[in-house]
Amino acid sequence: MSGLLNKLPNKLSTKIPAKLPEKISDALTSQTNTPSTPSSLKPVNNQFTKLLSITKYLPAGARSTILSKAFGKVVPYVGTTGVYYETVEPNQVVVSLHNNKPVQNHIGSIHAVAVTLLAETATGFILGLNLPSDRVLLIKSYSVNFYRPLKKGQVAAVATLSDEQRSEILDTPKGEMVIPCVINDRESDSVRDPITVEMTWAWIPKAELEARRQGKFFDKATDADNKTETETETETETENLSSINSK
Repeated sequence: MSGLLNKLPNKLSTKIPAKLPEKISDALTSQTNTPSTPSSLKPVNNQFTKLLSITKYLPAGARSTILSKAFGKVVPYVGTTGVYYETVEPNQVVVSLHNNKPVQNHIGSIHAVAVTLLAETATGFILGLNLPSDRVLLIKSYSVNFYRPLKKGQVAAVATLSDEQRSEILDTPKGEMVIPCVINDRESDSVRDPITVEMTWAWIPKAELEARRQGKFFDKATDADNKTETETETETETENLSSINSK
């Protein structure tokens, strides 16, 4: 484990540029500041929140390392990129990436695809943390403006959800939501605006997705019959993820 820790990026404090457009500044401030009062909403019971509950008593560094390794197994492509999960909570997810050779483009900047992946990871996981286990999330569209290169050091993507948004996700069996994400240079030698990304995510019942795959009509009345089986599958997935902690 010590060898793995040495290869991971050091956690750095998020640097907020002094002069930003008001809209972007407000979004960044709200995402990087810890809420004064804890959320009153209970976490959704799914494979991700169960894994978080297993690791919550670990030191912050060890917890982030285990979560990064575990989630890298869940989404192998993300794991190979070197995305590091710093904060994984129902109201906020922070992931970071170092500007190393494997993620660079031809001018030594972090590749546009890697930047997009970082934003997709942050927004996708925060939605996943708040999605009941009988539903599945799907990326629908995204908007990002690459108005400058990311040439130096570590960058971080911050995604947040309010309690109102979390409640909407929980109470809507099938829907979609635009989740904004701020990507910020942590080691830039100049004050520059952060890159803002808007990811549109959708979610549907797992039973509906399976019906589509089989070319069948989805009947909501039969969804309750499928729910028990889905929850059993989720329990098995969680056990598999939890076993990573013991390796």
